[in-house]
Amino acid sequence: MTLRWEAFLDQVQERGQYGTHEEAERAARTVLALLGAHLVGDIRAELAARLPDTFALILLNPLQSAEPLSPERFVRATAAWIEGATEQTATWDVSAVLSVTADVAGQKLTRRALLQLPPGYDLLFGRPDPT
Repeated sequence: MTLRWEAFLDQVQERGQYGTHEEAERAARTVLALLGAHLVGDIRAELAARLPDTFALILLNPLQSAEPLSPERFVRATAAWIEGATEQTATWDVSAVLSVTADVAGQKLTRRALLQLPPGYDLLFGRPDPT
């Protein structure tokens, strides 16, 4: 299921409690660009196929990452890319975007994506692992 641009941003805006679509879009662009650097192969392509076109392109043409970032470093990197962000606001941004992304991806694809990521991302995706 591919979500339309407006619907995706509406959900990010609601979860992140952003005042405008622009704030939601800035968070989505940054978080998905960083996420794309951590996912490879079929999983990145399948996730991109479920996102609105603009966000799919961002995921498929990611910012480069020399190594997989721990969840904490992912949040710090997000804070560094969003003007005026703190680690606290960046955690909010990451969770808003990744939880909507997980909803769009569905449970199976989200689980497969989490296997490519360092431990702890399940919380950022709003999918705490019960194990």
